[in-house]
Amino acid sequence: MLIQSTLIALSATLAAAVKPLTVKNQFFVDPNDNIFQIVGVAYQPGGSAGYNAALGKDPLSDGDICRRDAAILQILGVNTIRVYNLNPDVNHDECASIFNAAGIYMILDVNSPQVAGSLQNYNPWESYYDTYVNRTFAVVEAFKNYDNTLAFFSGNEVINDASSAGQVPPYMRAVTRDIKNYVAKHCDRKIPVGYSAADVRDVLFDSFEYFTCAEDGKSDDPSRADIFALNSYSWCGDSDMQKSGYVDLVEGFSNTSVPVFYSEYGCNEVKPRMFTEVGAIYGKDFSAVFSGGIVYEYTEEENSYGLVSVNTKDQSVTLLKDFYTLKDQFAKLDWKKIQGVKSAKDGSGPKPPKCDKKLIQSKDFDGNFTLPAMPPNVPKILANGVSPKPSGKIIEVTNFKSKYTVKNADGSVISDLAVKPLSNDESNSPGTNDAKIQSSGSVSSSSGNSTTSGSSSDATSDAKNTSGAAGSAVAMTVPAMAMGAFAIFAGLAL
Repeated sequence: MLIQSTLIALSATLAAAVKPLTVKNQFFVDPNDNIFQIVGVAYQPGGSAGYNAALGKDPLSDGDICRRDAAILQILGVNTIRVYNLNPDVNHDECASIFNAAGIYMILDVNSPQVAGSLQNYNPWESYYDTYVNRTFAVVEAFKNYDNTLAFFSGNEVINDASSAGQVPPYMRAVTRDIKNYVAKHCDRKIPVGYSAADVRDVLFDSFEYFTCAEDGKSDDPSRADIFALNSYSWCGDSDMQKSGYVDLVEGFSNTSVPVFYSEYGCNEVKPRMFTEVGAIYGKDFSAVFSGGIVYEYTEEENSYGLVSVNTKDQSVTLLKDFYTLKDQFAKLDWKKIQGVKSAKDGSGPKPPKCDKKLIQSKDFDGNFTLPAMPPNVPKILANGVSPKPSGKIIEVTNFKSKYTVKNADGSVISDLAVKPLSNDESNSPGTNDAKIQSSGSVSSSSGNSTTSGSSSDATSDAKNTSGAAGSAVAMTVPAMAMGAFAIFAGLAL
């Protein structure tokens, strides 16, 4: 009888591990009114090749792969994944439910590498039309019913230099407006919508001011971003707050009225990576402004940022040196204390500034707040919803054991690897899944992540790692180009 009662209690939790987060003041807040810090990893197995519309393939379309990866990410201590390229016509119920049971939220980009899948950063008016907007709405429809859908990114690094800053802002803010209006009309809860920026200091803070200010000073302005994130690679090796420029970011965002966090971090200029920025990101001073961050990235691709390596022939996974190092950095912190900070009274946080050209410092940045009207046919789609309408729901998951082999860096197999389903309201944290893996001290520096990137990815690595502290105008383009999260050229269609 005891076993039967336990099984019944367990099955009752399988479909509802995490509950939706909300935005309160300038932070994410969990159902217990605790400020939520994102402990995330960018999740796009296979890079841009992980998305194939013709085959109905995207990172959240295969339950067996999600089971494998959710268990690995649980061991690492992750509570959030960012997924770049999604097919709204594919069913994601099993994967979303597996990550939900694992206590892992999802931040989702609405853009894709296909034609009409993104807003281009040159002549953006040419890509802002009904087919594109309809696709962004379809992604919202496909994921709106999952409790672990944390937020949507309306754009990623669309503004990455002076040229794009002179054209894109009004169109990017218009896309955010359209998606927020769709969420308001067709979703049962307010799912945050915002922008993921390149950490190019020449345009970063102008982008922040432009997207987070409010028309007439009203915080419910539908074109105002609910969140603002940045892809930052300025902390390299054993750096510090000053050398990395982190201190400037804390100061620059100190009066934010929306949650700000790293949508990507993890410079690989020094290999293997040390991840010493983890202590700073979740430290007292930083977390008073920022809401955590997302490490780039889960799988090893040509640009050498991976935490694990996937054998595409048999779908086995090998943990790389960076995985163990990051896990060790997470293990140094007191997560009960970090995730146990109570939020302040609603409305007591900073108020959004009133939109005004005076907020914009760069003469090259388009500070025009008169936004383009919705393209033809979009008002009808907004009113009636997309058609055909994708749908998703959290389902009961009964199998949590990984089908595929997962190996330590030394080649030994991790036995009985499985997702540990969590109880209601519980998000994952370091130590939740205590599966036995190789100790980090026995992982040699030659176990992945230790060699210089190949010639095909050197330019990408350089672009990422030179942005930030010195105020470089170099754009970080990996998510846009290599990962396909943002298709700069229409010819990138898969």
